[in-house]
Amino acid sequence: MPTIPGSAPMDLPRSRGRPREFDIDEALDRAIRIFCQRGYHATSIGELGEAMGLTAGSIYKAFKDKRAVFLAAFDRQASMRGAQLMTAIDAASTGREKLHRILAFYASLSHGAEGQHGCLVVSTAVELAAFDEEVADRVVDSLQRREKLLIRLIRVGQSDGSIPAKVDSQATAKFMLCLLQGLRVVGKTGPSKAAMSAAVEVAMKVLD
Repeated sequence: MPTIPGSAPMDLPRSRGRPREFDIDEALDRAIRIFCQRGYHATSIGELGEAMGLTAGSIYKAFKDKRAVFLAAFDRQASMRGAQLMTAIDAASTGREKLHRILAFYASLSHGAEGQHGCLVVSTAVELAAFDEEVADRVVDSLQRREKLLIRLIRVGQSDGSIPAKVDSQATAKFMLCLLQGLRVVGKTGPSKAAMSAAVEVAMKVLD
């Protein structure tokens, strides 16, 4: 498959000056936000540099082009999200409680200003995955890892007795994965916290 069209860095001239030092993780966090808000194609190098607080020269020193910034931002968010989920579920004692914490975590991301910013995985899957094999692989890997975690936690719940053995772990995990990503899509429309939390409670009933 061809790579993302229009990825050549042509929005700003390259700076010949010495690039300033910067915190790359902080810069990528800002890049994540603008890519979520505007999408890949609608974000110019100029807008990206403004969002990241960097000059064009600094961006080109650290990254080959806009596509490279995007891939680094995607990987950064995947790493952070995984760590956040582990923190959320570590405090729970049963598989059912751990699943509830995951759903509640996604619900908390899916309302208010945070919800309207959107989800990089969702926007990437819609905008880019069909055109860029490397990007598609990242999207698939992200979703598969989330689904495997859900399967594992359902089975933990079945082992500790908090989830009935009759529950189909794979089908239920797929349903919950669709819910998680669906929450992020609906979050762009400005739903209330109560509405997102209510959806989580309804979803938990499939574990009864």
